[in-house]
Amino acid sequence: MKVRDAMMRTPAYCSSETNLGAAVEILWNRNCGILPVVDSKQRVIGLVTDRDLCVALGTRNRLPGEITVGEVATGKVYSCRAEDDIRTAMETMARRQVRRLPVVNQDGVLEGILSMDNVILHAKTEAPGRPSELGDADIVLTLKRIYSPQLPEVVTTRAVAV
Repeated sequence: MKVRDAMMRTPAYCSSETNLGAAVEILWNRNCGILPVVDSKQRVIGLVTDRDLCVALGTRNRLPGEITVGEVATGKVYSCRAEDDIRTAMETMARRQVRRLPVVNQDGVLEGILSMDNVILHAKTEAPGRPSELGDADIVLTLKRIYSPQLPEVVTTRAVAV
């Protein structure tokens, strides 16, 4: 199965100049939890989640119309391509502990969103004696990896004899 087979093709998005009030309204109207932040050429330059917006609104002591998405969004974006195998995208989700990935083309232009919800809805239930292309066990394993606590990297130094 390819990402294109499961992705949502009409993603909601915003610009870095969008204020948080407008961003919350987009999330509400589109019933989603993530907004890719795009530049004037529709290239993904960041992401903002419903959680990011809630934390920003609860900690900044400013009105939603006074805070821009650019002040809150993360510039660290993990993405996939429509032609990628869905297992590759799920591996990225698991490794990076994210439930959603923007789907971009070779130029970084937004084409869709792949969420674990999409994956679950497009997975085939395994029949006895007939494994499916993407089954329940794959999904459960990915979700366990996404939700398992990530231990901080331990940096060790070794004394070197001089």
